[in-house]
Amino acid sequence: MTSGTATRRSVVVTGAFGNLGLAVARAFREQGARVGLIDYVRPPAGIDADFGAPHCVLGGVDLTRATGAGAAMETVRETLGSIDVLVNIAGGFRWQTLEQGDLEGWEAMFTINLKTAVVATRAALPQLLKSSAGRIVNVGAGAAGRPAAAGMGAYTASKAGVHKLTESLAEELKDRGITVNAVLPGIIDTPQNRADMPGADHSRWVAPAAIASVIVFLASEQAGAVTGALVPVYGKG
Repeated sequence: MTSGTATRRSVVVTGAFGNLGLAVARAFREQGARVGLIDYVRPPAGIDADFGAPHCVLGGVDLTRATGAGAAMETVRETLGSIDVLVNIAGGFRWQTLEQGDLEGWEAMFTINLKTAVVATRAALPQLLKSSAGRIVNVGAGAAGRPAAAGMGAYTASKAGVHKLTESLAEELKDRGITVNAVLPGIIDTPQNRADMPGADHSRWVAPAAIASVIVFLASEQAGAVTGALVPVYGKG
């Protein structure tokens, strides 16, 4: 995405207040795009200094509900003027075995990882279809493309759903000017993951900025011929 093109584009990032979401939002902003940041949690302190006008920051948005997602997308459209790119990052992780875990854990993983992508995409789709080059980029998981480890069943099953949503939606929209792709990160190098896995080799993890650069490419004009792709971004893992 050249800076001249990006200046005319409006990008929505869900799950925007997490480590990866902020990295993606900043990467698009640095390319000159207008960015709409959406998350369920409250905006972090100082975010207005990074994303004041012409950007749009929305906290407290429940992307599991069509009404909330629709209202958020309309606010973004009114603020930014259009929606050309949607990046679905909203999600979460829970480790639990099938034997000792509960069904609520499975429901939670499918709700936060898959349903949010479905609801956000449906809400943004009318605007994306008006774009001259609409882009949807989902965030799947490298773990869902590999043999699953014990305790990862609910998480990887929900992320595998994101992968299949990506492929199916790419086919659905391939003749309507919208590409749909997904990145599949390995373990992301975040403060939370370092705290949870202090003995791991952090040098083999993938930085949020590295994932963001792949997402920016998939949203660019140069990637216009790429759709339905599941792109591994594993770092050295």
